[in-house]
Amino acid sequence: MVDLLITDTVLSKDGRRMDVGVSSGKIAFISPSGEGISEAMNVVQAKGGLLLPGLVEPHIHLEKAYLLDVMDRDADSLQDAIQITAKLKSSFTDEDMNERSLAAIRQAVSNGVTHMRCHAEVDPILGLRAMESALHLKQSLRDQLDLQVVAFPQEGVFRSPGTEELMEEALRMGADVIGGITYQDECLEEHLDFTFGLAEKYGKPLDFHTDFSDNPHDRAVAEIARRTLTTGMQGQVSAGHVTSLGSMPEHETMDIAELLHRARISVITLPMTDLFLNGRGDAEGPRRGLAPVKLLQECSVNVAIGVNNVRNAFTPFGKADPLEVAWLLAVTSYMGGERDALALINMLTYNAAQALGIKNYGMKVGAPADMVLFRERSERDVLLGKPETRTVWKSGVQVGSTK
Repeated sequence: MVDLLITDTVLSKDGRRMDVGVSSGKIAFISPSGEGISEAMNVVQAKGGLLLPGLVEPHIHLEKAYLLDVMDRDADSLQDAIQITAKLKSSFTDEDMNERSLAAIRQAVSNGVTHMRCHAEVDPILGLRAMESALHLKQSLRDQLDLQVVAFPQEGVFRSPGTEELMEEALRMGADVIGGITYQDECLEEHLDFTFGLAEKYGKPLDFHTDFSDNPHDRAVAEIARRTLTTGMQGQVSAGHVTSLGSMPEHETMDIAELLHRARISVITLPMTDLFLNGRGDAEGPRRGLAPVKLLQECSVNVAIGVNNVRNAFTPFGKADPLEVAWLLAVTSYMGGERDALALINMLTYNAAQALGIKNYGMKVGAPADMVLFRERSERDVLLGKPETRTVWKSGVQVGSTK
């Protein structure tokens, strides 16, 4: 007898029908359909539907989601979006930050997300209120998803006096990750000295917003990789956006990609925001403004996909659905083949779990039973159809359904 039995499901592209048993919140067995335990407290008949490990959202901003209705104008550049949001932040209340964050989380969970990393803004405008909100949600929603909280200096560390002290306090409060944003401070070396210094002091991983432009001369991620190697932080550093790599000559991009691979830096591509804000400076033939995902993968760089923003100045689209963003990346990066679909689904699951340092993740015996079930029978069908019907379990307990 097990707590949950999912029968006649497909776990991979080979199409074999399997049964998955869950006991005490963990996957107890995986066996060919009909050959395992047939009795359970709860039986779900998958009817050949694809069962994936819970989706991992590696990069999202919660407290500034759903701001469209209070914006007095739309953004026409990255810096414009930052300025619009900075002005709005002064009117944020604890209640509305919590409401917006909770709305995004609930939507993400219903779409299959069981792990999430959010960037909570730490600056003299908000102080530590966004951090407090995120840490509260991390605790109160722990039965629905695992939430990692990044202390994120959106306004810059040295450009916004007082942020240094707030970042340290955020870490003492319980922040899981140290955030950086290289394009918001004038001196890259000073910014990296500070962030890597905090990582050494507090023993925390790093997650940077970096090289968010079409400028091929923006190469902060290369210096981040060198710092990672010299400090011995391989595998503990992530970099979001890195869209400038897509504007470089291919051989130069490959050199940086090989450096990223050696430093085991995970790249988080954020296509909904990147496509919306980049390429605007090109009078003719505007660039797509994306990180070169396929090239990075060819160089064995770990690449994951993030939602980033939901309906605000940075991204007036979206619904906290990683699968929707993967579909968009497929369309805009020429990733329409069957192998591409497998790669993209991995970017929402195993690759993102690697980026977040999640241990014992996946569809294997002994792992937490964090799972999402689709009616579709293959990764390609799931990607192309962006199906609305999904059933989600966290530690074997159903937490979401879009039936």
